[in-house]
Amino acid sequence: MDIIHIKDKDFKVSIPEEEILKQVDRVAAEINRDLAGKNPLFLAVLNGSFMFASDLMKRLTIPCEISFVKLASYQGVTSTGVVRDVIGINENLTGRTIVIVEDIIESGTTMLHMLETLGTYSPESVHIATLLVKPEKLKVDLNIEYAAMNIPNDFIVGYGLDYDGFGRNYKDIYSVID
Repeated sequence: MDIIHIKDKDFKVSIPEEEILKQVDRVAAEINRDLAGKNPLFLAVLNGSFMFASDLMKRLTIPCEISFVKLASYQGVTSTGVVRDVIGINENLTGRTIVIVEDIIESGTTMLHMLETLGTYSPESVHIATLLVKPEKLKVDLNIEYAAMNIPNDFIVGYGLDYDGFGRNYKDIYSVID
């Protein structure tokens, strides 16, 4: 499907699944190389990162674990600017190598909150793996070691990303049509 309709908006394919998976392969290879021997714990941020986390985990060849956290800062098509912890961290993170798995980093506010929260658990190190980054929107300085793709400041859905809860199920990424 080249164009989809969700609620009151139309979206067109902007990143096909083939390109997404090619970049996930690259990120997985980098993580396999850089974190060999570390037994990292991947913390996937729900709901948006579930597809990226799944595809990434299938490509990792190093011993690792995964768990999930849920943070929220979106309502409709815009960020509320307020990060709310919905589901917390239940694992012992002391001395662990942590990889945060995120779907998209825009302003960086959610990621900064996550980094600050994780810091209170005394991990050995914290790394960021994200499917998408919107460099034009970043408001904080983050060390994003594993970014699959930089994208323009478009509103997107698909591959786990949503519009008011809809559109996560599409295998491609779609941009809103103005």
